[in-house]
Amino acid sequence: MKKNTLNPLVQVNELGQSIWLDFINRQLLRDGNLQQLIDEDGLRGMTSNPAIFEKAMTGSNEYDDNIRQLTQQEHTTKEIYEAMAVADVQRACDAFLPVYNDPDNNRTDGYVSLEVAPTLVHDTQGTIEEGRRLWKAVNRPNLMIKVPGTEEGLPAIQTLLTEGINVNVTLLFSVERYRAVAETYIAALAARAASGKPIDGISSVASFFLSRIDLLLDPLLEKIVQSGGEKGALAQEMLGQVAIASAKTAYRVYKEVFSSMRFQELMDKGAATQRLLWASTGNKNPLYSPLKYVESLIGPKTVNTVPLETLQIYRADGKPVIRLEDNLEQAKSLLARLPELGIDLETIAAQLEQEGIYKFNDPFEKLMKGLEEKREQFATQTTG
Repeated sequence: MKKNTLNPLVQVNELGQSIWLDFINRQLLRDGNLQQLIDEDGLRGMTSNPAIFEKAMTGSNEYDDNIRQLTQQEHTTKEIYEAMAVADVQRACDAFLPVYNDPDNNRTDGYVSLEVAPTLVHDTQGTIEEGRRLWKAVNRPNLMIKVPGTEEGLPAIQTLLTEGINVNVTLLFSVERYRAVAETYIAALAARAASGKPIDGISSVASFFLSRIDLLLDPLLEKIVQSGGEKGALAQEMLGQVAIASAKTAYRVYKEVFSSMRFQELMDKGAATQRLLWASTGNKNPLYSPLKYVESLIGPKTVNTVPLETLQIYRADGKPVIRLEDNLEQAKSLLARLPELGIDLETIAAQLEQEGIYKFNDPFEKLMKGLEEKREQFATQTTG
């Protein structure tokens, strides 16, 4: 189906940014809605996480027949989860394969992300082994394995990329951590090239989380505003601005790192840049526009992964204009002045990383518990 060029989502793509969907479930895969999003809205990829799978698998009866069948085959709860997640991701990968194979795309889009278990967040070797296993199980070239960009995650990311596995680096809140991730990507490609292996088919994104930054900082800033004075006035200027300023600064780092001579040598061998992906872009503060983290960050060679609701709002109300490099000096100054308010952004980022780990571990535990209850129910029915 021909895309509507007046559709704001299609226009964003024409400006060089890819819109991915931060959502997956079987109904979307089965009823043709995903294909419609690809055909009419120019959707370019999909991301998933434990919270999304928890809602999909235990929030309905959609998966019950599958759970019953796998229970009868005596699979463990973790095996049941993985089998169903792999099947969903395979189906989504197949839907996006034409995007991935489009000659104009050059394999920069058409990816579907599947995350390693959040319980492995501090386990480098466990992450490597699970990443390899999931990559083999899905067996699709347009899969990305999601790995948290923690200190323990970085060596796992480098190993997987060196082995030719596409990686979505997730849970990034810090510009400095993002720089380390970009350098890890370059090191992996350099190692792969040095061993004589091709690097032209490797793809990776670095997922920088946005709304959670403002959600944590705004209450701190509001307290300073109430105290008045010069600091109060400065805090007032910063309300709702730190996440976007961080993203703009990260994009500046992206351009710096990937224009280096070191990377240019890899580009000559077919390497693609590791694009920044804006994540956590569904606004959680009713005082701000629901499109706050979409409209402000449209720019070339970036990705924005949005919840379904945000995608629908943007289709109706989006105003696509490249804004990512607007007011860069103002963004730089804003971040530089945070210490004047007693706020250390690296400390905030570390807190957000820990909270992010919990926000994925908690639904993963609920998912395992919910599947275990269903497995026991179906096992009793079978033996009964």
